[in-house]
Amino acid sequence: MADHNPYRSYLKSLSVGGAEFKYYDLPALGQNYGQLPYSVRVLLESAVRNCDNFQVKESDVQNVLDWEKSQKGSVELAFKPARVLLQDLTGVPAVVDFAAMRDAVKELGGDPQKINPICPSDLVIDHSIQVDVSRASDALQKNQEIEFDRNKERFMFLK
Repeated sequence: MADHNPYRSYLKSLSVGGAEFKYYDLPALGQNYGQLPYSVRVLLESAVRNCDNFQVKESDVQNVLDWEKSQKGSVELAFKPARVLLQDLTGVPAVVDFAAMRDAVKELGGDPQKINPICPSDLVIDHSIQVDVSRASDALQKNQEIEFDRNKERFMFLK
């Protein structure tokens, strides 16, 4: 969260379990916030969080707040997600692409460690989950052990 953000006065803290988290108090931006659809609130949070008056301007934030008016025109908005969640069907090709790019950079004499996603990304692999053991107090642990053993090769590749 940059020091140049004109919305830094809306930055608040929240303490939970001994950890402190920062967030922007979006309802404090005005009455329009309560009228926004939840999907537009996601865009607003991104615009406020990334507002630097260079890539994301204060006028972009206002366009989101007044989305009913601005949607009638041709308005573009820089959207910078804080995190990307990929399920295995789309995530594995992305991982393969990154591996190929790293190989190419290394082959050209560059540092392959510089090839990384721009924003944090999580890859969820859930289609391989099976229940082999049930009605036992240690069923969860045994199922996890079986799953890791069954999918060892896949997990090693993705790691």
